Amino acid sequence: MTPQYGDMTTNEAPERAWLGVVSAEHAARAAEMGWIQLNHGKKTNLKRLHRGDGFAFYSPKQRMSDTKPLRMITQLGVVTDEEPYLADEEMTMTGSQNPIRPWRRNVSFVNVTPVSIADLSLELTSTPNWGYSLRYGLVPLTPADFVLLRKALTS
Repeated sequence: MTPQYGDMTTNEAPERAWLGVVSAEHAARAAEMGWIQLNHGKKTNLKRLHRGDGFAFYSPKQRMSDTKPLRMITQLGVVTDEEPYLADEEMTMTGSQNPIRPWRRNVSFVNVTPVSIADLSLELTSTPNWGYSLRYGLVPLTPADFVLLRKALTS
């Protein structure tokens, strides 16, 4: 049986999964609001996501301006919409003075306990220089990695 989108109670892996990179502060706000935005509100990476895809946030820092590293998986959910959409409100991004309307995707988040990425044995982190790919703001996760994250963050 294929799990419904948003079903985090199953042990089955989603067909596809992703890791987005934002501060823990921004990840918490996204989970509270039920949406994500990546790469300062750009649409490009959001177009890669599909309804039913697993999604996790990796937070290198607590806040964007912090110098102390955090390096934790901070949120987990499943994409619940079909396409990116423009936010209703304008916002000013950190470091900019010009307001924009960011692109977003809806995600059904679950309550989690953040986990240090160093404490997990992920396929993603098994190669040297794995962190280099995080600079793109969104990286694919294997379905097995998503299941491991779901177990680690929800138990």
